[in-house]
Order: sequence, then C-alpha cells, then structure tokens
Amino acid sequence: MRVPRFFLPPPVRACLTRVNLRFAGRMLGLGALTALALPPVHFLPVLLLSFGLLGQTLNTTTQWKRAAWAGGLFGFGFYAAGLYWLINAVLIRADEFWWFVPFPSLGCALILAPTAAVPAALSLLAAPGVRRLGAFAALWTLADMSRTFLFSGFTWNALGSCLAIPGVVGDILIQPAAWMGEDGLTLCLVLLSTLAGAACLRGSTLSPRTRSIILGGGISAILVWAALGAVRFYTATPAGEEGPIAVIAQGNVPETEKVGRLNPRDIFLRYLRLTHDGVQQALALEHRAPPPTDPTESDAVSEDTGRPIVFLWPETSFPGYDLLQDSPQARAIIMRWGGGAAAGLIGALRMDEQGRYRNAMLALAPDGAVEDVYDKARLVPFGEYQPPFIPLQIVPQGGMAAGPGPRTLHLRGLPPVGPLICYEVIFSGDVTDRHDRPRWLANVTNDAWFGNSAGPRQHLASVRLRAVEEGLPIARAANTGISAAYDGRGHLLQSLGWNRTAAFAVPLPAPLPATPFALYGQSIPLSACIILLVACISRTRKHKKNA
Repeated sequence: MRVPRFFLPPPVRACLTRVNLRFAGRMLGLGALTALALPPVHFLPVLLLSFGLLGQTLNTTTQWKRAAWAGGLFGFGFYAAGLYWLINAVLIRADEFWWFVPFPSLGCALILAPTAAVPAALSLLAAPGVRRLGAFAALWTLADMSRTFLFSGFTWNALGSCLAIPGVVGDILIQPAAWMGEDGLTLCLVLLSTLAGAACLRGSTLSPRTRSIILGGGISAILVWAALGAVRFYTATPAGEEGPIAVIAQGNVPETEKVGRLNPRDIFLRYLRLTHDGVQQALALEHRAPPPTDPTESDAVSEDTGRPIVFLWPETSFPGYDLLQDSPQARAIIMRWGGGAAAGLIGALRMDEQGRYRNAMLALAPDGAVEDVYDKARLVPFGEYQPPFIPLQIVPQGGMAAGPGPRTLHLRGLPPVGPLICYEVIFSGDVTDRHDRPRWLANVTNDAWFGNSAGPRQHLASVRLRAVEEGLPIARAANTGISAAYDGRGHLLQSLGWNRTAAFAVPLPAPLPATPFALYGQSIPLSACIILLVACISRTRKHKKNA
C-alpha cells in the first residue's frame, strides 16, 4: 500500500524514496526478533533466522546505501526491543517527565542504530559470499566494542551475553570468555549465525558445496566449543587464599520511596536488621560464637577471628547522603549491628569538597570509620549525568561527578577487592586495575528503576560474564534483586530473587589464576576482528586484481 506523499513531511518522504515500507518493516522486525536471544529468554535459534536474512540481504546488493539502511533498521529494531525496559525508569517520575516516556528506548535505539548500519555498509568492501558475511561479523563486533566510548559508554545487549543461559549449560557455553571476553563471544556468535543462517535459507546465494561446508563446520565448531568449555569448567582450580564470607543485604526498597525521600529511618533500620541476620548466618557457617554484646549497646565493637566477614549494602541504599558522610554515630551503629564483620561496603551518595554529588561505595572499618571510598567512574547517560548537547534540563542539578576509574581497595582483614557500582560491571575488560589485581569483586547496584523486566536479568548476565573473564569470584548486592554470588567460573553460588527482602551469607572461593583475557583484555577480540576483516577484504582485492 502506498502512502500519499502529501501526508508526509519532507524528511520522511526522502527516506521512503530510498527504502520501501516492506523492506523497512522486514528489517525492523528481524532486529526486534533478535532481542529474543538476549537474557532472560535466550532463544538462540532466532539468530539463524535474523542474521541469516540480514546476511542474505547484504550478499544480494551492490548499493552501500541499501546495505546501510538494512543494517540501520535492523539495529534500531534490535535495540528498541532489547532496551524496552528503560521506559520503567521514566515511569518512576511520570508526573514530572510523562512527556519523556517514549524516548529512552527509542532514543537509545536511534543513537545505537549506526553501530549496525556502518558495519552493514562497509561489508560491501568484501566480495559477496562467505567473505562478505565474515567481514560483516568482524565489523559488527568492532562497532559493538565502540559503544564503550559513546557518551560515557553504553554497552548493554552485547550478543555474547546470549550464551549466559542459567544453569550448567550456560556455565559451559560462557567459559571461552576467559580467553577472548564477551566481545569474542559476540564475534563467534554473529559469524556462526550469519553464515549458518544464510546457508539454511532456501534461496541462498551460496553454492551447495559451500553451504555443506558451512553447516558441517558450524556443527563441528559448536561441539568443540562445548568440549573446551566443559574441560575448563570442570578442571579450573582456584589458587591461593579463600575469599571472605560475603553477607549480602537486599532491602527491597521501592524506588518511589527513595526518590521521594520517604521513610529513611525505617529503611535504615531494615538494613541494620538484615545485616545483623546475615552476619549471624556467616558466623554460624564458621561455627563461631556471635559477639557477646547486644548491637544496640554503644561499645559493641567486636574483633575479627577466623575467616573474614564483609557485608554489602546496595547502591544508594537509603535516602539521605549526609547520614553516612557526616554522622560517625550512624556509621558506628551500622558496624555494631554487623558485629563480627571485618568491614562493611555501603552504597551511598556523598558530596565532595567542591559540592558535587558522587555515587560512592564507602568501606567502613569495625569501629565505623571510613577506611576508603570508591566513586563510580562510569555514569549513566541521562540518569546520572546529562550530555552537554541536550538543551532540556533532564538530570537534576546537572548530574553527578565521576570517579577516576577501576581501583583495588586494600582493607584491613580482607583480601583485596575490586569495587563496581551499578552498570560499571557491564564494561568488559574495564572492571579491574590491571596493575593491582584484586582477589574478588564487589558489585552494588539498584535495579529498582527498571522494574521486574529483562533489564535486571541482562545486568545479572553481565555480572556472571565478568567473573569468567577475570577469573574472580563476585558478590552482588541489589536493592530489589537480583542479588547473587558467582565463583571465578561464573557458576552461581547463591542468589536472592526479585522483590524479596532478606540477607544471605556466602563463602567466596579463592580466585582462579589470571585468565588470558584478564592479562590482555580487549586486545584479544580486537585482534581477532582485525585479522578476520583483513583476510576477507584482502582476498577480495586479490581476486579483483587477478580478474
């Protein structure tokens, strides 16, 4: 059906002269379907259909503009569907920002669409067939890696996270992340999906012999992948001293209460009780007697003996930054209720010497003193800071100040720990200080903004992949869930589901030896992409020269 041109504004008319509605709808739909492969659905077969048809489109066109439109529309559909849950954050303050409701997911999708359009267009530098599809997979991964630098970075929904399936199957599939990181998983997944998907299509432009080779090689690659993953999962051995017993408190505080600064005293007391219960569980695990004093007594500071205990409160645990920053008495009360713990890691807002807010993690000593402070370095665009080109004031008071980057905290009585606040954990290869490797990771977050949606599950998948990449156990405290702890293989040790109020204690194992990815980081998937891309394009030029 043709749309009367006089009903459409000039920019839309210009677009429709280049891309017909059927083509646009197909590409948008394929992109949206691709989001089914992401956590928590993990429907991996859809990648054969979506990337197969996209690859077929790229193989049958000689026009870079058509290829760019195909990739851009595909990317827009993928990110719009995969990031639908961003709308929940606006609904928290719908009375003030009701007009902004459609923009988070669609706006992010519009910004991220070029990261799919550019690879699709540039893939035409390679000859049609296997080489073009290989070049596209390499370019897609390179563009995906570039999202680290957009604004302060926005690397949600990397396709490598699709392999983080809950349970033993996922444990095995994600092990190669220890060698090539999440972006390496993305490269392999896009390459296999595009080649095998195009080979399975009835109208494939690939020769029957090539299709047979691709399908046979794909099946062999999957079997080898699973075998290598299983070998590492079942043979990787922790080395050195065991980690601490992590007590994770999940207060389950609705975001409306925190935004409205409602019931701060009740929330504070809730976390005190959860901390006390969790530390008692930890002491029982060690068969240690509880502290001889009552937590309400003013001098109830206990000494650490045996395996160290540390408790974690989520990001911005309760309303009121000044309570922890300016009140030694409040901090001392927290540690009294956590009597028996060597330290407490508390997510809280603070104000620096220049009067700027910072999203921080405060490390409290047994006497309540602030032993160290970590400031969040990766701030959320539009949530914690406002990009300067946005003319409307969206973020209150212009947003927060960022910290310097990954650090290792050396706290008395604890193995060195790498702190991560909220979505800092999604940045593959940028979660630890490589010159001062920690022995475990602590992630505090507040996913209440995003409701009971795919967002918290996608976030959790990133936590699991960081454990595998770095070979480090990780403890995660989330305000409304999902709180969890993983070992250095990404195997779940214990978790607390969404919308639950509780605390649990989990002994963290020793870390694994530093993985290849922990040593060399993003240089591994970057090198793999460049080698594949050069191989695909150089062979194309060689064939053209011979012709």
